[in-house]
Amino acid sequence: MGLQEDVMTAIKAAMKAKDQTALAALRAVKSELLLAQTETGTKEEITEEQEIKILSKLVKQRKDSATIYSDQNRNDLAAPELAQAEIISQFLPAQLSEAEIENVVEATIAKVGASGMKDMGKVMGMVSQELAGKADGKTISTIVKSKLS
Repeated sequence: MGLQEDVMTAIKAAMKAKDQTALAALRAVKSELLLAQTETGTKEEITEEQEIKILSKLVKQRKDSATIYSDQNRNDLAAPELAQAEIISQFLPAQLSEAEIENVVEATIAKVGASGMKDMGKVMGMVSQELAGKADGKTISTIVKSKLS
């Protein structure tokens, strides 16, 4: 329940500061958490893993929207999306650098004995599970492709 309490505290702070961008981002997080919590019909706790998955999804949505807006020369719409992504990212675990991700990918390839692109699914599955919330799936995919090709 720690994340929900942190989000509520941040919402109160954003309200006092009259920060509409932060408020919109935090309300989206609160909404997604409540939806996930009540999805089964019982108000049960959601795991930390589920919380990270929800936050990662929200950040990815914001970044994808910002990319689309930038491609269409709508920087006035892209900026708030990126700001919201940054606010939501504060609740995620620290992101790993590309070098750290490469080390994990290389170790996984050695452990699995992957030899080519045909083993990409196996490697991606294991690395994604190990680095859940700590690295972007797109970055992991790019590194795995470069190591296996």
